[in-house]
Amino acid sequence: MKLTRFSDIGLRVLMYLARETRSPSVTVAEVAMQFEVPHNHLVKVVGALAKMGWIDAVRGRNGGIRLANSADTLRIGTVLRVLEGDTEMVDCVGIGCRLSGDCLLRNALKVGVEAFYSAMNQYTLADIVGGNAGEQIINMHRTFLMDRAAA
Repeated sequence: MKLTRFSDIGLRVLMYLARETRSPSVTVAEVAMQFEVPHNHLVKVVGALAKMGWIDAVRGRNGGIRLANSADTLRIGTVLRVLEGDTEMVDCVGIGCRLSGDCLLRNALKVGVEAFYSAMNQYTLADIVGGNAGEQIINMHRTFLMDRAAA
């Protein structure tokens, strides 16, 4: 199973926002620069995260994005399930597969996907930004702020 770019970016945004409470809020431009993501694509991801209630997004000059809730309440499997959508790994009906009535592949893949989401739900956002990754995020943000202040 391979995650979509949308989910990958969504997780990175959440991770970046999870490490510490920041004031002022983190901007979309900052996150786009930090992860070298096209601004327009990031805006779509941020919109989806805000729609789910996982982040707060405020537009305008003093706007920005931040986590809406504590990082220890957000389960990674739940995030991935929503961001990836509920599509099946194979489309037996759509391609008119002659084996679809007797094949067990579709069900086996469903079981595998459920196992994946279940395993990912053992981790919270707080879990995955602990240790060195969390420290790196803090340093990235501090460097960004220092560079912006120096400009």
